Amino acid sequence: MRVLMLSWEYPPVVVGGLGRHVHALATALADAGHDVVVVARQPTGSDAHTHPTTLERHDGVRVLRVAEDPPHLEFVRDLVAWTLGLGHAMLRAAGTLLRGWSPDVVHAHDWLVAHAAITVADLTGAPLVATLHATEAGRHGGWLSQTLNQQVHSVEWWLARRADAVITCSEAMRTEVSGLFDLDPDDVAVVHNGIDPASWLRTVERRTGPPTLLYLGRLEWEKGVHDLVAALPAIRRAHPGTTLDVAGTGSCSDWLAERARAARVRRSVRLLGHVDDATLRDLLAGTDAAVLPSRYEPFGITALEAAAAGAPLVASRAGGLGEVVVDGVTGLSFDPGDVPGLARAVARCLDDPAAARTRADAARARLATDFAWPAIADRTAEVYATARPAPPRDLGRPKIPTGNVFGLT
Repeated sequence: MRVLMLSWEYPPVVVGGLGRHVHALATALADAGHDVVVVARQPTGSDAHTHPTTLERHDGVRVLRVAEDPPHLEFVRDLVAWTLGLGHAMLRAAGTLLRGWSPDVVHAHDWLVAHAAITVADLTGAPLVATLHATEAGRHGGWLSQTLNQQVHSVEWWLARRADAVITCSEAMRTEVSGLFDLDPDDVAVVHNGIDPASWLRTVERRTGPPTLLYLGRLEWEKGVHDLVAALPAIRRAHPGTTLDVAGTGSCSDWLAERARAARVRRSVRLLGHVDDATLRDLLAGTDAAVLPSRYEPFGITALEAAAAGAPLVASRAGGLGEVVVDGVTGLSFDPGDVPGLARAVARCLDDPAAARTRADAARARLATDFAWPAIADRTAEVYATARPAPPRDLGRPKIPTGNVFGLT
């Protein structure tokens, strides 16, 4: 099939797990014989002079990298306007491509490319497939009280309702998406994220002395890393000298340092900021436990990375993490936001290193069956093949709930 993907991030422009997912999926589809073009963007803050639009081939995939337009729009300050600008730039660049090539399917990855993807699908008559990697309501605990929250939610609703097929990365996300956007759950396909474990395994000399914990991911409230900091005093009482390495960046970095000081564990917490893949692999290979305390997690690709590196896993049951980490089999679990439960799970992991190693081995073995990219690509291609294009249609604006969309208080 001729596949046109649109994504607001694609390596080397990577913000989170979405970019890695799109790259791996596109590459696996190309390896399976599909003709794949990815429309992505040049780095934020660049322009057509410093980073012009290019069409290149990498790993069997043609990548159309779109230059940013001249208007001074910033991603954080002008998110919706910046997204609209990205959509216009993508459409103009894709227009040149489409003069000599027509897709059999258009695949949109998340709401930031909704405008461009819907327009391309309307113009070409190709079916529109949308993967919803997360939702605005989920990221904010069910609240859509701010103007920006409502704007993002309404674009997500539009993309989900306009799409001819919808994909989520977990059963938990299928439930969330179908409820938020009034979709029949049977019409939402679940296709897990995946990983190539071969590149993650490292052999490093394990440190002696007190245990080391590792958090990897964005430093945002929904990732729950503040809960891990809050649990650290109890963990250190059970296992004196335990330290925590935090690998990642985000808006909560300074706040997290303040929380560590308030808990009197600041000297035991290393805020490493962004680390490259090689450093991350070494950190995972040397840690006593990778701890993923998310309060909201559509899937949890960091759990796959930790499993691939052979690190013992301790994770919350939030969303897809509850499907990726099988409690007592491939890791240990606790309820999201349960700080005492988090502390107990980590202490249990540190209490018995041999059992932790057995679970880590089981987690890594599962990657070859449940989270292998060739199988994920085949499943995605099945969704493509069964999607049937609907004619262009106009949709009204969704009503924005005034309370918590998940019924929480």
